Amino acid sequence: MGRKVTLATCSLDQWALDFDGNLLRILHSIKLAKSRGAKYRLGPELDICGYGCADHFHESDTQLHCFEVLQKLLESPETQDIICDVGMPVMHHNVRYNCRVLFLNKKILLIRPKVVMAQSGNYREMRWFSPWKERRVDEYFLPRMIQQVTGQVTVPFGDCVLSTNDTCIGTEMCEELWNSHSPHISMSLDGIEIFTNSSASHHALRKADDRINLLKSATIKCGGIYLYSNQRGCDGDRLYYDGCPMVAINGEVVAQGAQFSLDDVEVVTATLDLEDVRSYRGAMHHTSQDSEPYHRVRVDFALSSHDDIIIPTHEPITCHHYSAEEEISLGPACWLWDYLRRSGQGGFLLPLSGGVDSSSTACIVYSMCVLVCRAVQDGDQQVLKDVRRIVGDESYYPQEPNELCAHIFTTCYMASENSSEETRNRAKDLAAQIGSYHLNINIDAAVTGILGIFSLVTKSSPRFTVNGGSRRENLALQNLQARVRMVLAYLFAQLSLWSRGRPGGLLVLGSANVDESLTGYFTKYDCSSADINPIGGISKTDLKSFLQYCVGRFQLSALSGILAAPPTAELEPLKDGQVAQTDEADMGITYSELSVIGRLRKIYKCGPYSMFCKLIHLWRDVLSVAEVGQKVKHFFRMYSVNRHKMTTVTPSYHAESYSPDDNRFDLRPFLYNASWSWQFRSIDREVK
Repeated sequence: MGRKVTLATCSLDQWALDFDGNLLRILHSIKLAKSRGAKYRLGPELDICGYGCADHFHESDTQLHCFEVLQKLLESPETQDIICDVGMPVMHHNVRYNCRVLFLNKKILLIRPKVVMAQSGNYREMRWFSPWKERRVDEYFLPRMIQQVTGQVTVPFGDCVLSTNDTCIGTEMCEELWNSHSPHISMSLDGIEIFTNSSASHHALRKADDRINLLKSATIKCGGIYLYSNQRGCDGDRLYYDGCPMVAINGEVVAQGAQFSLDDVEVVTATLDLEDVRSYRGAMHHTSQDSEPYHRVRVDFALSSHDDIIIPTHEPITCHHYSAEEEISLGPACWLWDYLRRSGQGGFLLPLSGGVDSSSTACIVYSMCVLVCRAVQDGDQQVLKDVRRIVGDESYYPQEPNELCAHIFTTCYMASENSSEETRNRAKDLAAQIGSYHLNINIDAAVTGILGIFSLVTKSSPRFTVNGGSRRENLALQNLQARVRMVLAYLFAQLSLWSRGRPGGLLVLGSANVDESLTGYFTKYDCSSADINPIGGISKTDLKSFLQYCVGRFQLSALSGILAAPPTAELEPLKDGQVAQTDEADMGITYSELSVIGRLRKIYKCGPYSMFCKLIHLWRDVLSVAEVGQKVKHFFRMYSVNRHKMTTVTPSYHAESYSPDDNRFDLRPFLYNASWSWQFRSIDREVK
């Protein structure tokens, strides 16, 4: 009868402006799709140039090189006899659009520009692209380099669909699936049976469920087949795109790829029966839509074959879901691997304090080593090639994560006279269990030397509060220790491998969590200032749960003592040899309270007054109205006086939706009137 179709969707680890690498990965995905019998291959959003080009989209070079890659794709034997769907920016009438280009056998079938732009959170698509008008279709004049290959002068450009001999295919792009007026609804009412979605959807904790539910709902109401493709990898920025390509039919997922993987190319195929769509819709008694029908671009090509009765179809599957702890273990680890292998450096260096935050960063690096060893053992030649280049040994073969850690991961405990023996031992024990090359460094001589310079010039010697000093003196002495650690971290990162007879340098890792960034509870330019920070978008609460998970997952018993100890900066003098300073006492607010406040501030868009109004109900069992008012005011004072630190914060893995990252996600001032007089007066009035 000719009604079964085999379709392919994929995840590609594309890299912004890496046109050579991106081309090879696209071709490899097409080759895999064809080998599995697919007649249609879908790639992620802007897969030719990479999604994260940012202001490089404004450069004519970017579009030129995209067309050069498109020319190579059109000419390649790999792209014959399969409809290929790739993404790139295209200028039309001097306006730039985010487009899908569909082609078959050296002919471009259509160019479909994006209708709904992604503008919230991390996305600024309107900065580089314009939205296309629904149902509008124009003629697009192809560049001469493409005309020479295709023999075409113009092709359809617009919100149109592709009509084959056996079905009809409609295109969505990323944000259009999440939009309240998604195109697939009107497409289904116009008889389109297959929907495709090319995405660059970043990983955030607990986001995967939303994505799966959207995919199911796209076809459960009106029936149809839905192909979802997503980018994978770092792409050169703070975001990690977590892949997980999927195929659904009539509200059921039938194929799902990996959400976290080191594989540069993953192709997911599914064979489905078009009659299942027609039967599903026929039982619903839907009438056709009243609006203008979609322009259909006809192509003399079929996705099905005449004799397909013996071909089995894919059945519904149970989607795999990761816990938040597993996501922290996998997402930032994959991001670190991409960053390391593309940076040209020889590994990582981490100031390991023996606390929850730096230990979490260390565990993420260890998880990365676990993933790398597993990929090598599974025969991933690209990962093996990258490992050998990083360690500078073409014969090296990683056997165990601990052994790989010793090659690429250096940890250092930077003690001062205010450090306790307990934290030193906790750092040493964890380093021994994960296998890192561990150093013990004492910073007292450097601190004394810098204070000597200050005293020589000013004839004054600052003292800690416990020794009779002022709060300003106390804070300056703490900051000095923290900043000395940052200087030493970079010195050892640059020269540590050299001192061991190895080439290259190390990337310095940060370990400030999202809650510390939110309140500014860290020293500007201290050891939280680093090259990259894998935990900068993760809350303290989630990090503690993650470490508890690592105790069982990786058998890291040293973490139990770290979890049991109160968080402390250890920058003030010890009292009878014991830590007297704790983070939560310094901040005047607990980490669990900060998680609630952070979500209200960013996700629920609360200012001081509206936050107070919500918290008096949320916290009514533990705090009085007056205490809630004080907490809210204290937080906003800390937030506003420390907001300037976000302008220098280390690029952090984006994981939490209340991140205060100033670069692109949380666009707010960094100089505030910290008295918040009008807002706080409103709170005081309600408290009274």
